[in-house]
Amino acid sequence: MRAKSAKIVLTFIGAIMFTGIIQTVGQIERVTPMGEDVKLNISCTGLDMQDVKTGDSIAVNGVCLTAISFNESHFEAHVSKETLSVTVGLDNVREVNLEKALRLNDRLGGHLVSGHVDGVGEVVLFAQLGDCWKLDIRAPHAISKYISVKGSIAVNGVSLTVNTIAADVFSINLIPHTLENTTLQFLKTGSPVNLEVDQIARYVERMTLWAAEPVSV
Repeated sequence: MRAKSAKIVLTFIGAIMFTGIIQTVGQIERVTPMGEDVKLNISCTGLDMQDVKTGDSIAVNGVCLTAISFNESHFEAHVSKETLSVTVGLDNVREVNLEKALRLNDRLGGHLVSGHVDGVGEVVLFAQLGDCWKLDIRAPHAISKYISVKGSIAVNGVSLTVNTIAADVFSINLIPHTLENTTLQFLKTGSPVNLEVDQIARYVERMTLWAAEPVSV
């Protein structure tokens, strides 16, 4: 078990990861068709681009994209047909959540996020409760088994904590700071959202299945 745990840690360290703590809200300013793919021109004036290199990864609404060119205020990213087919919010002009990839010496303020969307959910309730807001989302049934009370989930790239879950619908409480500094403030009933479940849940499932497999001699 210790060896398997070590492999899990090394997998996290060796991969491109994010924290789900949004660094700024940018704007997709131009979408250029490239066959069945698209190229995005994204304004990122609130993002420190001094340490960015061509080929670096930036999460856009929770989707890990590669910066193919950039300057201090904009970057371009190529989005494939496959990525477009399993995500939302990358095919038109809009505001987007942005986060640069995690470095090993960075603080992990949220949770480990890969930038690989597991499914598209739908907002079923977005209502104010005092100073906060209640956000209920219906997740695709195939991934709802990975969502647990007090567990983490990324919604459009934002690291959030699940308060309750019933069947495929989970509930989140949003504080004013999160709304003010992310695009979640623009959600409404019926809005589609990118969802990424906690990676640890997938590893636990794999380890459980592995433990149940017959041992070959």
